Amino acid sequence: MARHDATALIASFQENYEDLLRFLTRRIGNVERAADVAQDTYLRLAALPAANADIQSPRAYVYRVAGNLAIDTLRREGRLGSNFTFVEADESIVDSAPSPEATLLARERLRQLDAALEELPAKARLALLLNRLDGLTFAEIALRLGVSESMVAKYIGRALRHCRDRMWRHDLAESDPKK
Repeated sequence: MARHDATALIASFQENYEDLLRFLTRRIGNVERAADVAQDTYLRLAALPAANADIQSPRAYVYRVAGNLAIDTLRREGRLGSNFTFVEADESIVDSAPSPEATLLARERLRQLDAALEELPAKARLALLLNRLDGLTFAEIALRLGVSESMVAKYIGRALRHCRDRMWRHDLAESDPKK
């Protein structure tokens, strides 16, 4: 790969950083660890030696490198986790209630989810709540809303994607060092 190809890879990495971070977050399940893997990806791309082969799709190459590093990270964490046995520091703690900090964080998370639900159209929100909270089937929801079962599925899918994306954006904003 010629030196200008490494520059093209770095440029592709920078252009697609937000999408790459979302990809890695979905794969790893944690925004901070995904950001670490993205940084490792950048370092791997910057350290590539010059070669004669041209890379046809720099974006695909960047995603492949990032995906492989994510897999390596998950495997390494799985190995490390199986090697350690965690012992409770003080077994005399009787109160199993969450800490005040955990309670506060859970309330904040719930408030964010509530705000995301409020942004949804009424039918999509109602379909999601009837399904997830009341346990109604798509057929039962369709009867209540006067729509088809496939429309209920679309409502619920749209609502879930909206809530996931909204929570993800909030998590990303919270982890942003520019704040």
